[in-house]
Amino acid sequence: MTNPYAPPQAIVEDIVQAPGEMVLAERLTRLGAAILDNVIVLVAVYAPLMLVIFGGSSPGPTSDDDGVSPVVIAGAAGAVLGLVVWSWFTLRYLIRGSQSIAKKLLDIKVVRSDGSRASVSRIIWLRNFVIWLLSLVPLLGAVVALLDVLFIFGESRQCLHDKIADTIVIKA
Repeated sequence: MTNPYAPPQAIVEDIVQAPGEMVLAERLTRLGAAILDNVIVLVAVYAPLMLVIFGGSSPGPTSDDDGVSPVVIAGAAGAVLGLVVWSWFTLRYLIRGSQSIAKKLLDIKVVRSDGSRASVSRIIWLRNFVIWLLSLVPLLGAVVALLDVLFIFGESRQCLHDKIADTIVIKA
């Protein structure tokens, strides 16, 4: 016997997902975001830094008596400026939407595994700093880096840093 006071029920097959339901980000999208974030840092910070490293070894005009080349000064200034600009955008996107620059561009974001917002400190310290610190340990670092990447192939699509921080990456 059915309950006459129960709400009506209907089977609707054309709805793919309910509003607000989390959809995990694709593995290739996450990989693309990681590569893009590294390219952004490379261009913004490390490319100007190469001028410091290689610009000081070539003979040329110097700006003062101790032999500091203008190329070295420009490279150092560019690297510092690049770091400041990259840090500002990264923190801005982390604070506003739990995203890195590339995650923002690829429309994915980091949330807690229960769907709640991931704090900036959780993202920086647990997702990034802990893995970075472990990667500094000789031999162990290479194993940790490899495991971190391989964990993405699990059903939950969580890398090791996601498991440590209790986060997932979803479509924004």
